[in-house]
Amino acid sequence: MPRRHIRVTGAPEAPLRAALTALRTELGVSGRFPPEVLAEAERAAKAPALPPSDATDIPFLTIDPPTSTDLDQAMHLSRQGTGYRVRYAIADVAAFVVPSGALDQEAHRRVTTLYFPDEKVPLHPELLSEGVASLLPDQDRPAVLWTIDLDGDGRTRAVDVRRALVRSRAKLDYAGVQKQIDEGTAEEPLALLKEIGELREALEVERGGISLSVPEQEIVERDHAYELVYRAPLPADGWNSQISLLTGMAAADLMLAAGTGILRTLPAAPDGAVGRLRRTAHALHVDWPHHVSYAELVRSLDPHRPNHAAFLQECTTLLRGAGYTVFRDGTLPDITTHSAVAAPYAHCTAPLRRLADRHTSEICLAAAADRPIPEWVLVVLDTLPARMAEGTRRAGTVERACVDLVEAALLKDRVGEVFDGWVVEVEERQPAVGTVQLESPAIIGRIESTAPLPLGERLRVRLTQADPEAPKVRFEPD
Repeated sequence: MPRRHIRVTGAPEAPLRAALTALRTELGVSGRFPPEVLAEAERAAKAPALPPSDATDIPFLTIDPPTSTDLDQAMHLSRQGTGYRVRYAIADVAAFVVPSGALDQEAHRRVTTLYFPDEKVPLHPELLSEGVASLLPDQDRPAVLWTIDLDGDGRTRAVDVRRALVRSRAKLDYAGVQKQIDEGTAEEPLALLKEIGELREALEVERGGISLSVPEQEIVERDHAYELVYRAPLPADGWNSQISLLTGMAAADLMLAAGTGILRTLPAAPDGAVGRLRRTAHALHVDWPHHVSYAELVRSLDPHRPNHAAFLQECTTLLRGAGYTVFRDGTLPDITTHSAVAAPYAHCTAPLRRLADRHTSEICLAAAADRPIPEWVLVVLDTLPARMAEGTRRAGTVERACVDLVEAALLKDRVGEVFDGWVVEVEERQPAVGTVQLESPAIIGRIESTAPLPLGERLRVRLTQADPEAPKVRFEPD
């Protein structure tokens, strides 16, 4: 679970952009690909392995942030009798990547796309990830096409997955989708996103699953200056996520039935962790009656309220034990479920940005067609959990460093100023040290006091340090 998402724009020579460039150098992260990888990408772009099926007559659409060009998924929703049909096309990266070739080896080294506030360091060369492999509008693209039939309650009735050529007709963003649905101007394929999304959300409630609507930090440019603000997710974000979750659950079921696969698993949170969250909820004045489950509470929270937003951020700590679990030849692992999903689940919907998804797709394609799994998948299967764990750690390091740098850079000229905030965390062994979330700007920083901090209380705090060179942001009670 990412800590926070932040984005920044501006000229490359701007101080903040220059600092981010220096940070990439410091972390040893480079967007440059070796010449042999670029050469292989160019050859693959000219002659991809095209699928036998043609589904270009289906008017797919994509929903992503406005500036995104690495588009992994496209969907088409329709009514099917008394139920629904979900068609979900996933970019077919294997149509371009030769097993054990230069592209494949580089992807195993990078593992994931890394996101910096000003740019990303992609898993695959941009020629593929933002070009010929991306499900961009009005382009024929090879895809792994999932067809999932649902009943009237949104439950899965039938699943099919195969390779097909697809063509997206529209590139939409969340705000635009929300506006069309709210105003009643969305045509049926898009209008059904709310209907199906809400049915799937109800089923999530029924099985005890949890989706966190954690506010994101965004950097916006105003009057030639930057500032940080919070953005609470829209309902459309959640409906769209439900389609991805549906597909990941279908993939897990296929692999479990076949006896070989790779799952995304998360053990149930230990009682101590939930107890700690209960204490945090009390401190943040979040009402959590004993008869209300954690999942019920999370669904009742309003991310627009500062104390609820702070608590939602703390809830992400229960998701940090997630990992990848491989199983083979019908021997199932001890844990097959993801406790937040409350069902078996697999990563398969973001192959342009995540290494494991390409392998999951191949296993599912083989299972659906009742044919052997490709040898190139089986050879690396056991090594994927460790590689993915390493990539996740690297992404977390990048994210933390970016947040620290951006916050320090934006506050460097405001040392000594006083802000309104909430004490959202206090260290158990050092009650005078903790974390404060400012109401404005959208900063979450370390606070140190000479006396125990009032967890959950509103507090006036003074900025004592904001050093982009360190980088650190520090506060003290005013």
